[in-house]
Amino acid sequence: MYLYIKALHIIFVVTWFAGLFYMPRLFIYNVEAKEKPDGIREALQEQFCIMIKRLWYGITWPSAILTAIFGNIVLYSGGWYTMVFTEEGKWLLIKLIFVFFLYAYHFTLQALVNQQTKGVFKYTSQQLRLWNEVSTIFLIAIVMLVVVKQSISLVWGVVGLILFIGLLMLSIRIYKSVRTLK
Repeated sequence: MYLYIKALHIIFVVTWFAGLFYMPRLFIYNVEAKEKPDGIREALQEQFCIMIKRLWYGITWPSAILTAIFGNIVLYSGGWYTMVFTEEGKWLLIKLIFVFFLYAYHFTLQALVNQQTKGVFKYTSQQLRLWNEVSTIFLIAIVMLVVVKQSISLVWGVVGLILFIGLLMLSIRIYKSVRTLK
């Protein structure tokens, strides 16, 4: 039974991340729709609001909840909770800290859902593009911790994560430059 629960946990992690990856894209499209002529802008923003609500409340939130439920069942039924504060469980503690911050990120997206569905646009599409990459950083950090576990050096893990973040920022700047030229 444990492996079925673990499989369900992984499935809902994947669907949750799908929502976390796509939601900021919808925010970006919604913000960029403001630059369109009146009739087109209204139609686009109405459609984006429908898409935002369906993705957020139909897929992303349920997946986040089920990820937490099945993750806690795996943590306890697999006996993982006993090693969280041990030397060999350091990777798990760090992973759980990242998961905590991932849920905090999820709640920031909830605030953006609330704003955009009310027609409030506080951020530019460029700022939202940067915010869109936060879930990618969490995904890489969490997966590396789960797969590599204690084989990873904390120093090399941090260095690798910083390098990856730097590459992401560079790619976003290059994309912005290319887009501005067009």
